[in-house]
Amino acid sequence: MAIATDVLVAGGGATGAGVARDLTLRGVDVTLVERGGLTSGTSGRSHGLLHSGARYAEADRVGAEECIAENQILKDIAGACIRDTGGLFVQLAEDDPDYFEAKHTACEEVGIPTETLDGDAARERVPGLASDVERAFEVPDAVIYPSRLVAANAADARDHGAAVHPHAPVEDVLVEDGQVAGVQVGGAVDDTIEADYVVNATGAWAGEFAALAGLDVEMRPTRGVMVSVEYDDLGPVLNRCRDPDDGDIVVPHESEAVLGTTSVRVQDPDEYETEQWEVEKSIEECAAMLPPVADAPEVRTWWGVRPLYAPDEDERGGRGISRGFFLLDHADDGVDNMASIVGGKLTTYRQMAEATADLVCDELGVDADCQTADRTLPGVDDPQQLDGLVAEFDGQGPTDQDVVGAE
Repeated sequence: MAIATDVLVAGGGATGAGVARDLTLRGVDVTLVERGGLTSGTSGRSHGLLHSGARYAEADRVGAEECIAENQILKDIAGACIRDTGGLFVQLAEDDPDYFEAKHTACEEVGIPTETLDGDAARERVPGLASDVERAFEVPDAVIYPSRLVAANAADARDHGAAVHPHAPVEDVLVEDGQVAGVQVGGAVDDTIEADYVVNATGAWAGEFAALAGLDVEMRPTRGVMVSVEYDDLGPVLNRCRDPDDGDIVVPHESEAVLGTTSVRVQDPDEYETEQWEVEKSIEECAAMLPPVADAPEVRTWWGVRPLYAPDEDERGGRGISRGFFLLDHADDGVDNMASIVGGKLTTYRQMAEATADLVCDELGVDADCQTADRTLPGVDDPQQLDGLVAEFDGQGPTDQDVVGAE
């Protein structure tokens, strides 16, 4: 006998868990399925940066405004899922001073708080900073521990009635008369789920999921490497103040620093080659900002795949600085009760979930407002409780494995 639910959410990363939480808080019955453990896709394989919006300020004002708004919300609601480190955008001697000025001005126009430091003041702020750092400006960047964040969202959804199923891969999507009539799910579910509405929140795999329903969602995933090294004396996030390029971010953890990243197109988000040059380039470029990391012992290396939406990538002409999100209502494509949420970034997961939940509620006739910006996530004042939730949902990713569950 099939499982009945109001909404089936496919994808157990930050966005999928966020959609499930948002909808359950509006009184909607939700089932969430994820083919692996929670965060096993993109969310748990990032560098874990909570953007202030400064990275996007001069090129994508809307994206920057989204980031600073969500940055402030998550600092309020996410507790020990966030490490509030602050961040610096640093200009080296070889970097274009006009770019620095343009980014700084754009931050002010967007409303991102900044404070400019000369090179000496920046080196006082960050021991080990390169001698040729000419100036920097501070922004409210921070660090996300995605394993905790996703687990907290999933737990809140479950506490409000959602069924959350890790290790439950979607095997087929049955479409009849312009509607998803059922979704065949294997693994821990091993049954057909019949839902009034289906949300495709599978990130870089959105194209594969959509194809099961006979739909075309063209993704353009790119891989990026992260290298974690032993380093406990960083303080703020470091961002190279130049056009986006390989090795321009250093993210502090408690006893490590994460160096990243690269951007290389892949055809298949599951099967792709990785190259040693990506590791070496990331270390080399990050060491230009922070020389001691060049000789710091490597702890672990991982690659993640960005869920980039192909039409947006084509419009921007390849690697750029925008990371907006796109909500695709498939009623426009002949399937009335399904939507895909693609693109975006970890920082804006809650806003992506809110937009998706708004659409779903409109379609289902549910008159209820979003509550997720004002409600604290469960367990966030107790790291051990959060880490217990991570273990329960098999949600440990490499991004924060040095912190989550550490003694």
